[in-house]
Amino acid sequence: MAEFLGTINGYIWSNGLIYLCLAAGVYFSIRSRFVQVRQVPEMVRLMFRGEKSPSGVSSFQALAMSLSGRVGTGNIAGVATAIAFGGPGALFWMWAVAFLGASTSFVECTLGQIYKTRDPLTNEYRGGPAYYFSRAMAHTRAAPLFKIYGFIFAAVTVLACGLLLPSVQSNSMASAMNQAWGISTWVVAVGMIIVLAFVIIGGVKRIAAFAGVVVPFMAVAYIVMALIVVFSNASEIPGIVSTIFASAFGADAAFGAIIGAAVMWGVKRGVYSNEAGQGTGPHAAAAAEVSHPAKQGLVQAFAVYIDTLFICTATGFLILSTGAYRVFDGDTVTSPVLKDGGALPSDAAVGPTFAQVGIDTLWNGFGSSFIAISLAFFCLTTIIAYYYMAETNLRFILGKHSVVPVPVIRGTIGTNLTAVLQVLILVSVAVGAVSTASEAWTLGDIGVGLMAWLNIIGVIILQQPAYKALRDYERQKKSGLDPVFDPLALNIPGATFWETYDPTGGKDRAQTTV
Repeated sequence: MAEFLGTINGYIWSNGLIYLCLAAGVYFSIRSRFVQVRQVPEMVRLMFRGEKSPSGVSSFQALAMSLSGRVGTGNIAGVATAIAFGGPGALFWMWAVAFLGASTSFVECTLGQIYKTRDPLTNEYRGGPAYYFSRAMAHTRAAPLFKIYGFIFAAVTVLACGLLLPSVQSNSMASAMNQAWGISTWVVAVGMIIVLAFVIIGGVKRIAAFAGVVVPFMAVAYIVMALIVVFSNASEIPGIVSTIFASAFGADAAFGAIIGAAVMWGVKRGVYSNEAGQGTGPHAAAAAEVSHPAKQGLVQAFAVYIDTLFICTATGFLILSTGAYRVFDGDTVTSPVLKDGGALPSDAAVGPTFAQVGIDTLWNGFGSSFIAISLAFFCLTTIIAYYYMAETNLRFILGKHSVVPVPVIRGTIGTNLTAVLQVLILVSVAVGAVSTASEAWTLGDIGVGLMAWLNIIGVIILQQPAYKALRDYERQKKSGLDPVFDPLALNIPGATFWETYDPTGGKDRAQTTV
């Protein structure tokens, strides 16, 4: 089975997907006139503005929900893996895919806001790739094809976020706790199930509230800790920067032979970490209460920077500056070792151990506990975000049928299948906690890759409304207005939510007049 999954993963994460991620980022950057550079001040301003309502969360809460999906084991174990199999140059390609991916994130998340709708079961805002695939072309002859495409994406996302991706997070968390405190992976699994059950059963509002408190606190604490360790080795920084850039382009003698691996692992782990183009960000973006879709598109673009340029970079410099790394000439730990940083024990596993040993070089014995605690929070919030995305796509698949009562069994189709989904994701967490790391990461990579293929191709076809929204937003801002979105004036069909939206009341006019 492991060999079969590895083969499938190899096909999905072929060079085609690597080039697609990079090329799409370049294309979206040019089409948006490098919105990820021009609008950075506006991104920061919008993060802390915006209103929430009974149906939607605030811009900051939506950002936190999005970051809770982005900031996870990929920021620690993922960076370590990229360096182990791609060399220090992989970190440069993670930066590259983040810079380009910020424009991709803007486009996909703006589309998520434009084509959002209300959940017929809870009245909360819902949106994402499945929604914009099915709605953006609803007025054209291609409508049936795109509706099917939306259902395919939704099914893949339920599978990936409900079963495949949670196992990676729980595996890293259980492994880190086992190494730090000797806690059995089964005990960790039970603890995760209890916490997760409490949060996810509470719905979108509880998820947003939990993420809004935990994610910012842990992200700042982790970055500060990493910077303390890095600056304690300040003399190493110039050499690290030089090595990263040289090995990224094959100019470093030690890593020149693995330049292809540097690109592949950098892009692969970069996309896994910041999720730009993967199609996960638009789900959280659509939940925000904003007066214009471009507002949340800009906020979500900045989330890519937070994830990769801040947190992943902190991990990379922590590992490299302390020598807590080992680079292999191949994709497995059985491959020959190209270079050993010198700080790792001979039996150290690729993953969180790299960061744990790095911190231990400054405070012996503290690294294991700190990384275990960091991963506990990062992984829990990421799993919760995965559940929200899986639930959103389940709602899309069910549509109006989600409110249909179930004979004999109490509740509706939507509430009963949501309960089944909650059980499945908890089972996935338990299985992932006791699985091997390689099995968990392979399943996670398959889930990420399938979503990325479907979403990026679809967004390339549907991108035009995002640019119309961006130009409209910038025009209104230039006139001194607080931008309000009117899809009819911009000739954007299918944005039915916005056609009746009342920006003064946080509800649509149709609801207000009832």
